[in-house]
Amino acid sequence: MSNTILNLQNVGKCYTTYRSNLARFLHWFGVPTKPESEYWAVKELSFELKSGEALALIGQNGAGKSTLLKLITGTVRPNAGNITVNGRISAILELGLGFNPEFTGRQNVRLSAGMMGLSTSEIEDIMLAIEDFSELGEFFDQPLRVYSSGMQARLAFSVATAVRPDVLIVDEVLSVGDSYFQHKSFDKIRQFKEEGTTILFVTHSMGDVRALCDRVILLDKGTVMKDGLPDEVVDYYNAMIAEKENKKLSIEQKRRKDGWLLTEFGTREAIIEKLELKDAETDNPVQIVNVGQEVAIETRICIQRDIKNLVLGHRITDRTGHVIWGTNTWHTKQILKDLKEGQVVLTRLTFGCTLGPGSYSICFGLHESDTHLEACYHKADNAIVFDVVNSDKTFFIGSTWLKSNFELNLS
Repeated sequence: MSNTILNLQNVGKCYTTYRSNLARFLHWFGVPTKPESEYWAVKELSFELKSGEALALIGQNGAGKSTLLKLITGTVRPNAGNITVNGRISAILELGLGFNPEFTGRQNVRLSAGMMGLSTSEIEDIMLAIEDFSELGEFFDQPLRVYSSGMQARLAFSVATAVRPDVLIVDEVLSVGDSYFQHKSFDKIRQFKEEGTTILFVTHSMGDVRALCDRVILLDKGTVMKDGLPDEVVDYYNAMIAEKENKKLSIEQKRRKDGWLLTEFGTREAIIEKLELKDAETDNPVQIVNVGQEVAIETRICIQRDIKNLVLGHRITDRTGHVIWGTNTWHTKQILKDLKEGQVVLTRLTFGCTLGPGSYSICFGLHESDTHLEACYHKADNAIVFDVVNSDKTFFIGSTWLKSNFELNLS
C-alpha cells in the first residue's frame, strides 16, 4: 500500500484580467473570451509527499509558495492538473484567515474547529488545551479585533494543532509571533513529526528549514527549480540570490565522499587557491581537533583581475548547517584595497576551538564589501570539514565548551 499522502500532477493556477466586467461574465458562462492578460502563479507543478515527511517550500517573494498552499488546502481551485490528499489537513495560512474579528478567541475556536470537521463535543473537549497552549489569558474571551498580530498567530496555531492532523501546513504566519511562542510552536511541530504527521512548511528562515525538514523544494516563477536534501537546495538558493545580484556568477555543486555538499560560486576576480586547517603551534594540517586546541585557517588568495576592495570572510557551521561562528575583514577593519592582477595574498585566522564534539565545516567568502550579495568573487560552503573530539576535558553536551567550575558548600 502506498504511503503517499499528497500528490500533485501538473498543477497550474492562472489569474486573468479582462477588458470589462461583461467580458468576464461571458467567460464565466462559457463564451470564448480572450483575456487582456494572464499570470500563472503556479505552472505545471508536480511532486509527491510521503507520510511522515517534512517538506519545506522556499523561494523569493512571488515564487508561488502561498498560492500553492492555498491550492493544496482548497482555498483556491487550480486551472489545470490534479491534487490528491489522503488524510486530514490542518493549515495555518494568512493571519486571521477564517477568523471573525468581532468574535472572541473562544468563539473563533468554535468557528475554526467546526470548519475543520470537529463536532461540538470534540471542540469542547479540546477547548481548555487550546486556551492553555495559546497563553492568551483574559484575551481569550476578548474580540479578535483587539488582538495583536502575535496574539492572532498564537490562537491560529493553537487551534490548528489541538488535534494531530495527517498533514500540517504552516506558512510564514509564525514569524510574527514572539520568540518564546516560536520556540514552543516548533517544539510542537517536531513532536507531530515524530508521531508521523506530514509537515509542509513555508519560511524564509533557512535555519528552521535545515533543523526541521527532510526535503526542500525551491520554487521560482511558479515551477520547481530544485527538489532535494536541505543542504543541497538551501545552499543553491543562497547562491542563486547572489547570482541574481550579479549575472556573471556561476554555481557549482558536488557531494563530497564524506556526505557533505560543496557549493561554490563567484565571479573569479579573486580566488582562494588553497585553504587549510592547521594546528596553530605545530603548523601541521589537521582533520581532527581536540576541544580547546588552538587552530588556524590559512588561505592563499590569487588576484586574477584588478579589484578595488577585497574582503575575506570565514564561517563555521555544524552538520545541520547552523552557523556556529563567523566574521570577515570588513568587520575587523582589515579591508585590502587596490589589488592588482597577479598579486597573491596569504591569510591566517587563529582561534581556540571551543566547539563541542561533532562534525563541522569551514566556509569562505571573498567579496567587495560586508556581504557576498553585491560583488562576490569566490565563495564556498563546506570547503573544509573537520571533527572535534573531547580527549581531556570533563564530559559536557552542546556545541560549545565553556571553561566552568562547580562550587559546592555544605552548611
